[in-house]
Amino acid sequence: MKAADRYHRFVRWSEEDGAYIGYCPDLYFGGVCHGEAEEATYAELCDIVRAEVAYRLQKSEALPQPKIYPLNELVA
Repeated sequence: MKAADRYHRFVRWSEEDGAYIGYCPDLYFGGVCHGEAEEATYAELCDIVRAEVAYRLQKSEALPQPKIYPLNELVA
């Protein structure tokens, strides 16, 4: 499994903002991107998470331990 795949990502609609908001709670506090289309917002979120993980690995920084585990890690 790739390092970025360990982090749960989700998108939800915000009535207050009138947009979809992308979240990755193990890496960021609060929403990290937004958009009008759910799929495009999720794609942007995935790009952000991959870039963050790559940046931290390049800097030899420790990645935070995921608190929300992907299903395949729970079953394996």
